[in-house]
Amino acid sequence: MCRYQHFTPGCGSTARMTTDEITDLLTEAYIDELETVMNYLTNAIVLDGVHAEEVKESLEDDVQEELEHARRLGNRLKQLEESPPGSAAFEASQSSLQPPEDTTDVQSVIEGVLEAEDEAIETYRALHEAASEANDPVTEDVAVSILSDEEAHRTEFRGFQKEFPTD
Repeated sequence: MCRYQHFTPGCGSTARMTTDEITDLLTEAYIDELETVMNYLTNAIVLDGVHAEEVKESLEDDVQEELEHARRLGNRLKQLEESPPGSAAFEASQSSLQPPEDTTDVQSVIEGVLEAEDEAIETYRALHEAASEANDPVTEDVAVSILSDEEAHRTEFRGFQKEFPTD
């Protein structure tokens, strides 16, 4: 008899503890977090103007948080006997987060952050669902924890979007 059939390979469940879908999503999220770090840092450096200061400070704070997300994702990949990818696997995808030509165009950066956060939220929801289906509670926990941070970032930048002058 299999007492812990969901956690024991070959014991009543055909689902593997981890799946290719989970490692693919972890890898995608890892790369996305590192791209976000690069774009948030660059935008925090290049934005100009009195109105930009609060957004710049938030981006600077978020850089550390996004880097920690990448670290957690990379560690989870390692635990699953996968390697986090190096820069050769990197393919930029955040076109909306590129620094604006007009360095006072803070609104475009806010919109880019909101788009990136929406995409991250979608990824972490998919990761949570895949981990739940694979009965992988550790990856579920990682996904929910990071998802909470991403939703908080989105809420903060929605506030900036409402308050920021659109001239």
